[in-house]
Amino acid sequence: MTQKPKDITLNEAQQKVDEWIKTVGVRYFNELTNMAILTEEVGEVARLIARKYGEQSFKESDKNKDLGDEMADVLWVLICLANQTGVNLTEALERNFEKKTSRDKDRHKGNEKLG
Repeated sequence: MTQKPKDITLNEAQQKVDEWIKTVGVRYFNELTNMAILTEEVGEVARLIARKYGEQSFKESDKNKDLGDEMADVLWVLICLANQTGVNLTEALERNFEKKTSRDKDRHKGNEKLG
């Protein structure tokens, strides 16, 4: 029986990535390199979504790709960029919820059928 992975907070994720980079990965790539890598990883997610949920056909090389793994790659690089630039993702996400709630509280009413 496999054990369910422990849920971690964004702060814990930022700390774990930082620890891994400094012990296993040796160093962070610079911010511009990580931005390019983030773009590449988002493209890989888009490729799988287009094939799994869109109209694109799978190529043989894409058939064994895992969407969750690709999304985790995006999250990893985003966390690296947050660490490098001093962004606390927990605080940023909380502010983002407040912004969206204030801005969009009535915006999508009546569009429930679209989801």
